[in-house]
Amino acid sequence: MTDTAHAPTSIAVLTSGGDAGGMNAAVRAVVRTAISRDADAYVIQDGWQGLVDGGEAIRRVSSADVGGILHRGGTVFGTARCEAFRTRQGRRDGVRHLLERGIDALVVIGGDGSLTGANIFREEWPGVVTELAEAGEVTAEVAASHPVLRLVGLAGSIDNDMSGTDMTIGADTALHRITEALDSIRSTASSHQRTFVVEVMGRHCGYLALTAGLATAANWLLIPEHPPEGGDWAQEMCAAMRAGHEIGRRQSLVLVTEGSQSREGEPITAERVKEVLEEQLGEDTRVTILGHVQRGGAPSAIDRVLATRLGHAAVERLLADPPDTTPQLIGIRGNEVASSPLMECVTRTHEVAERIAQQDYEGAMLLRGGSFPESQTILSTMQQAAPRPTAHGRRRFRLAVLHGGGPAPGMNTAVRAAVRLGLNRGYSVLTVKNGFLGLRNGDIQEMEWMSVSGWVSEGGADIGTNRYVPDEPAIAQIAKQLAAHRIDGILMAGGWSGYQAAHLLHTHRQKYAALDIPIICMPMTINNDLPGTELTIGSDTALNSIVADVDKIRQSAVASRRVFVVEVMGHDCGYLALMAGVATGAELIYLPEREITLNDLCVDVRNLTERFRSGKRLGLVIRSESADPVYTTDFITSVFQKEGGDLFDARPAILGHVQEGGDPSPFDRVQATGLTAHCIEYLAEQLESGGRASAMIGFQSGRLQFTDLTSYPRLIEDTAQRPREQRWMNQLPLAEIMTV
Repeated sequence: MTDTAHAPTSIAVLTSGGDAGGMNAAVRAVVRTAISRDADAYVIQDGWQGLVDGGEAIRRVSSADVGGILHRGGTVFGTARCEAFRTRQGRRDGVRHLLERGIDALVVIGGDGSLTGANIFREEWPGVVTELAEAGEVTAEVAASHPVLRLVGLAGSIDNDMSGTDMTIGADTALHRITEALDSIRSTASSHQRTFVVEVMGRHCGYLALTAGLATAANWLLIPEHPPEGGDWAQEMCAAMRAGHEIGRRQSLVLVTEGSQSREGEPITAERVKEVLEEQLGEDTRVTILGHVQRGGAPSAIDRVLATRLGHAAVERLLADPPDTTPQLIGIRGNEVASSPLMECVTRTHEVAERIAQQDYEGAMLLRGGSFPESQTILSTMQQAAPRPTAHGRRRFRLAVLHGGGPAPGMNTAVRAAVRLGLNRGYSVLTVKNGFLGLRNGDIQEMEWMSVSGWVSEGGADIGTNRYVPDEPAIAQIAKQLAAHRIDGILMAGGWSGYQAAHLLHTHRQKYAALDIPIICMPMTINNDLPGTELTIGSDTALNSIVADVDKIRQSAVASRRVFVVEVMGHDCGYLALMAGVATGAELIYLPEREITLNDLCVDVRNLTERFRSGKRLGLVIRSESADPVYTTDFITSVFQKEGGDLFDARPAILGHVQEGGDPSPFDRVQATGLTAHCIEYLAEQLESGGRASAMIGFQSGRLQFTDLTSYPRLIEDTAQRPREQRWMNQLPLAEIMTV
């Protein structure tokens, strides 16, 4: 419960340090949450510089003042270096400027330097307030009313280098820019049989390079936390490049984080890598330094939603905590908002850089924690020119990989990972064409290491997928095919129909001995409608596609005072609609999970009409395709068109199957690779221990978990195509607050 006697009535927010995609979304969320809680909201222009300058740089804002900024890159309220804030006098001026406006609660969005400065500002606050009162610059009443500064920090940094959160605001957007550039570079590199050395940002953190390496199949990686382990990094790199050329690779890609070094502490620059490749291999090598393009562009869907959630949580924390609470960093762990003592996070962040400087690379990797070391191991395997040799040259087990359900971006990425990680274990890996229909017909092919070259970034499903669910005779035929091809385990990467089919095979294992094998289901569908997981692979790509299209619609609508009713996919699950609504700033969101009534429509039309009378130029409505069988997209559009009169007109926009297409997003590529690695590990544990358990893999409460496939029927709705538990629905109140 909020202690209303001590809750702040005025909250200020500023952005500081390097700009990052999503900062505007965070500011918007802070402002609108504060207003929804009857607090005054202030924005400080140009970060700490605006705090020191005061005047018009610190201004009270309304909800409308932060409208139309959600989709914009950078920070519209500015950020700047401020030497004056490094001095006590500068910070003293800042305290006075806040007191003049009755502000004693501050949200700071920035990197470790900005957050360290914020903590110093907070620590000095009580003494400075006393000084100002004694000097007569503020009244005794003002000083007594604001004895301490409440402070909350949000990590805004493209480097993703802050302890206390799995993801910093701006990192995913930067990863989008890097991945887009690397995808383009790969095509030209292959055309000319060249090697490209690409430098990415990151200072002392290799997150961007490591994650981009997974997402683009980089052939060699240099990051600060994990230099090549041998005595000569140049020789190791050249040996790997040479092996790749010997198997027919036409191009190579080397990623270098700007702060990379050898194990002895020697700096490794992109230019130095180029020199080595040219001297030792005679490579036609080009260097590309991506630079500040990594910061720019419209924020990704993840950053918009993440920043909105964190900005909202920051205000709620300020309102709930006593005034003397230790400053907190609000971050994300798993998929849950979490808080940690601010300066503990900053200290742990600095410790990583210190470990690297001391050449304690193992310690640096441990401090990075999470999936960082695991990702590095997976990438090392995927980069190999061939699988490691097996004992006696024999394959121990035979795994089949197939899809089921509709197409989802990331399917090719998953197959590539399954083939290479399985082969590297000494297994045979077979792909099944056209899903369970192909399994019934015996359309099965054994794969080699290079069979999946180039698949990491391709959309669609090269081995095919469909919504076929086998009946009893087909199950008997599938059992014969499994026996004929001596298949020991199955990885099914797919959607609703795939889960249904896999469960059917699982339930028939006592009748058919060939079905008594481990099966692992990996969630891959844009709808995010599967049990045993909070997030499915493919949904992020679809969400980014929706956001990009709605951004374009927004531009066309503003010029003509228009309401757009945008229909998105999802079948019986409203995930895409809700998240798209949060990420695009929609005024109204209609979901299958919530019944639409005529009264709802009347209220919505009336409220939106009033907003247009007050000067609004764009209305955005997001409707999930199965939100209601009667109140269809055309029906709702007609209602708005009729009631808009001379104020606005209304148009429908049905985005359709474009949401299933396109190259997978970086997030979906990385998740597809990482989850596949865990699926192969699960099958290996079962087979090598003699087990026959089957499961569904997924993230629940932010943790990777395996759910027994037997429980599938109990976890899904009886009358709808969605799971019984949908934790993402918790974001619905947030979406409503953001429309204030």
